[in-house]
Amino acid sequence: MKVDQENRVPPTPSSSPSKKRTSSTNSFLLQPSSAKKRVVLGELTCSIDTGSVHNPNCISKNERFRDRDSDKKPTRELKENKQKPGDVIEGSFSDLKKCSFSSSIYLHLHFLEIEEKRRPLPDYIEKVQNDHITVNMREILMGWLVEVTEEYKLVSDTLYLTVSYIDIFLSAHSVSRNKLQLLGVSCMLIACKYEEITPPGIDDFCYITDNAYTKEEVIEMEKDILKLLDFKIGTPTTRNFLRQECYPNYQELQLEFLSCYLAELSLLDYGCLRFLPSIVASAAIFLSRFIIQPNAHPWSKSLQCHSGYRPIDLKECVLSIHALHLNRKRSYLRAVTEKYMQHKFKGVAMLSPPSEVPECYFKDAVDECCLCQLDD
Repeated sequence: MKVDQENRVPPTPSSSPSKKRTSSTNSFLLQPSSAKKRVVLGELTCSIDTGSVHNPNCISKNERFRDRDSDKKPTRELKENKQKPGDVIEGSFSDLKKCSFSSSIYLHLHFLEIEEKRRPLPDYIEKVQNDHITVNMREILMGWLVEVTEEYKLVSDTLYLTVSYIDIFLSAHSVSRNKLQLLGVSCMLIACKYEEITPPGIDDFCYITDNAYTKEEVIEMEKDILKLLDFKIGTPTTRNFLRQECYPNYQELQLEFLSCYLAELSLLDYGCLRFLPSIVASAAIFLSRFIIQPNAHPWSKSLQCHSGYRPIDLKECVLSIHALHLNRKRSYLRAVTEKYMQHKFKGVAMLSPPSEVPECYFKDAVDECCLCQLDD
C-alpha cells in the first residue's frame, strides 16, 4: 500500500502582533474582520454563505511533505485493465485479495465501528441539545472546519476524526451555542495530535477563531472530550474504510477522488449520522462508479464479498448521498465542493451526476458470493 503523504508543516500564525481577545462573550462567534485575513466562523444564526478564505499568514513557507491526496504516482508499472462492454466494473479492487491482512483489518474496523461508545446518536440534536444546538449550526461549523483543514493543510483523516469527536460529545453533553466553536477547535486539536506529523498548537487554534477563546478554555474542553472518549481516540471513520475498499492504481485516481468527495459531503450532513462509516464508504464507491460509468452495474462480486454489503443494503445511503451531490451548491457544502474542484483532485466536484440511480442497480448483478474465509 502507498505511504500517506498528506501531512505538511502547519503554519505558525500565533506570532501575529494583532492577536487580541475579543470583548464579545455572548455571541457564539465573531463576524470575520475585513482587516484581518483569517478564517473566522460567522454567527450561527446568520445564514450567509461563507466561502473559503485564504490567509497567507496561515500557510507555512517551508512545506516538507507533499499532499498525499494530490501526488499519487504508481510504484510499479501496472497492466491496463481492459473491460469488455457490459462487463461489471471490477477495477483494481480485486487487488485486495492479494493482501493477506485486508480482510482481517476490515473486520477489525467493523467491530470497532459498531461499539456503542464510538457511535454518536443519530438524533442527538433533538434528544440531547434541547434547542441549544440546531442542525443549521452543525452544518455551518462543519463547513468552517473544512476550511480550517484546507488553511492548515491538514490530512483528511484529521477532519473525519474531528467530526466524529464532535458528534460523540454532542450526543452526551448539552453544549451552549457560544461554546460550539470551542468544541470544534478542541476536537480538531486532539485529532491533529493523533494524525498529523507536526500538529498546529493551541495558539494556532485560538488564532483561527480570532482569539474568541483562551488557551485555558481550549485545554479544559480538551480534557472534557478525552474524558468522555476514555482516551480511545482511534475511532474508525469512513476514510479508513475507503482505504480498505478503494485500492486504486494510477488510472483510477478519478474514482478515488470522487469517492472521497462524496464521503466528505456526507460527513457534513446530519442525516447521514444514521449510517455506519463502512456503509457510507461502500455507498460512496457505489455512487462514484455509477457516475463515472452510468451504463455499467456499479457493484461487483468482489466488492460485495469484501465489504459484506449487497446493493440493496446500500440503497438508502446511496440515495442520501446522491441527493447531497445533486444539491452540492448549498452553502454548508460549498467548502467541500470548492476543495474538490481543484486540479489536484481532478476537478471531480464538477462532474454532473445523473438525475436518478436506476432501481435495477440495487439488485445483485451476479450470484451472491460465498462468505470470505479469513486467513488464520
